Amino acid sequence: MGIAYPIAVMDLHGVDLNLLVAFDALIAERSVTRAGKRIGRTQPAMSAALARLRSLFQDELLVRGSTGLQPTPRALDLAEPVSRALAEIQRALDFTHAFEPSTSPYSLTLAVSEHPAYVLLPTLIERLRDVAPNIALHVVGVTARDDAVSILDAGEADLSIGVPPTVSVGARIITQSLFEERFVCVVRRDHPVAAQPLNMETFLALGHLLVSPEGERYGKVDEALAEKGLKRRLGLTLPQMYVAPMLVAKSDMIATLMSGVVAASRVGDQLTILDPPLDLPSPVFAMSWHRRSDAHPVHRWFRELVASLSVANSS
Repeated sequence: MGIAYPIAVMDLHGVDLNLLVAFDALIAERSVTRAGKRIGRTQPAMSAALARLRSLFQDELLVRGSTGLQPTPRALDLAEPVSRALAEIQRALDFTHAFEPSTSPYSLTLAVSEHPAYVLLPTLIERLRDVAPNIALHVVGVTARDDAVSILDAGEADLSIGVPPTVSVGARIITQSLFEERFVCVVRRDHPVAAQPLNMETFLALGHLLVSPEGERYGKVDEALAEKGLKRRLGLTLPQMYVAPMLVAKSDMIATLMSGVVAASRVGDQLTILDPPLDLPSPVFAMSWHRRSDAHPVHRWFRELVASLSVANSS
């Protein structure tokens, strides 16, 4: 029956990383002088480092032999793990300055609302497959307009794509516009109002379909009408925008939708597109990120990729 002996655990707070660098050089060179030249330290400094290493590990580590310094068994045990650890640290430090998309593995989390997900994700996934096959992308949904701010603050996503935040975020959240949409009105192709320009009287007389991801019964159209002292009649509210064109094609309702949603629908040939009878601001979609990740090379590369795809999709 074996006997278990207690193992002393070294306090890493007392370990100087420079000592491990010196140890790695001494093992490689088997000479205090050559090891000093290897890492840019004087011979006295290397001798002092060796003395500290012996004290740290409670072992001679390197003893003088006929052909120079010879490692003890304890030194040989330490050589490979120390060298491997230093290499990992070096790679981590190098990673902050350089990133090679074709070979570097990394995991990113993207928070995205419905429309930019539909517009950008297929192209983004295809592009990642071609240029960065080792990047793993995790996508989470954003429903409420300002949810992205709390998600970014909590570190639950590296990048968010949607409408810009409306809450005050100071300098901690950075936002860059990606693309704009425009609002159009749609009715079924054989609707009685489809053959003529849409005026305000006709617009207000129709039943309206309102898309509200937040579940509200008031949208941009209602805000613009309220400024004129007007109000429309809602016939249907729903949270999903991409089903809206199909519902309009099967009803007498009118819907005010982003042109990109209509263009992406499978029922475009069953719809008539009309200009709204009032001025509506064009929705802007942007990417937002936390300042703490602003300088990270992978995050910076990913943002540049998303921006380039947005330009390509809008042209």
